[in-house]
Amino acid sequence: MTVVAVVGPTAAGKSALSIALAHALDGEVVNADSMQLYRGMDIGTAKLTPAEREGVPHHLLDIWPVTEPASVAEYQRLARAAVDDILARGRVPLLVGGSGLYVRAVLERFEFPGTDPAVRERLESELAAVGPAPLYQRLRAADPAAAASILPGNGRRIVRALEVIELTGAPFAAALPQPTPHYPAVQLGVDLDTALLDERIARRVDRMWADGLVAETRTLVGHGLAEGRTASRALGYQQVLRFLAGETTEAEAYDETIRATRRFVRRQRSWFRRDRRVHWLNSASPGLVDTALRVLAADQG
Repeated sequence: MTVVAVVGPTAAGKSALSIALAHALDGEVVNADSMQLYRGMDIGTAKLTPAEREGVPHHLLDIWPVTEPASVAEYQRLARAAVDDILARGRVPLLVGGSGLYVRAVLERFEFPGTDPAVRERLESELAAVGPAPLYQRLRAADPAAAASILPGNGRRIVRALEVIELTGAPFAAALPQPTPHYPAVQLGVDLDTALLDERIARRVDRMWADGLVAETRTLVGHGLAEGRTASRALGYQQVLRFLAGETTEAEAYDETIRATRRFVRRQRSWFRRDRRVHWLNSASPGLVDTALRVLAADQG
């Protein structure tokens, strides 16, 4: 049986398509959004409410506290266990999310490059002392392709890329394996015209503010969000944390969340568009679900 991956940029319509496909295919969703793994980060990650899931089982939501650093290797272990369980019950796993490395880690034979505690500690100390910008510039010089796929403010991933480059003497991308399937899979990419997606992002951020993103962030601060090396960098939360710390106004945090999300979408597109195995669909098409089902039928036929 085949794993169905629904990928693409933020706000393009992955969740809606995955629910429709789950009903049509007798499927269950396995989350591949790195920030939806965190408990309490609901509004800012556009996490579907139980009612919005329409009875479709969802796996790997709300599994980590906000203080837990992200681990792709640990995610891989948990996600593959969920996929194997779904397959064993004769149902279809739908791997859904916009975190490209997480999707690759599940679908492909993927062993992670080693680590060196001394090198990691030195780079993390430098990050704490000077911030991510100088390290990001170093990464751009050493490995432009890796830098293009990492947000300039994501210190944890910048440190990891620099660590792998130092340990292997090769670009970060070269340390990752060539794609070899771990599961038979079909990847459906969901996207929109850029102008439409930009508009949808603005509406989403407006809705997040109306739904209480600031209050949610304030609550999560009490659970250690500001100290969480990964969760504190999440779009929306990062900007609200700066507002709560008095570094910006709320209006500036709101506007920057829209701009940062649009920048992130460009990087997501760049990542997924490089993969020729992805079947791209226009989520504005009225026949989106039927088209997706035809793609799946053709691929398996």
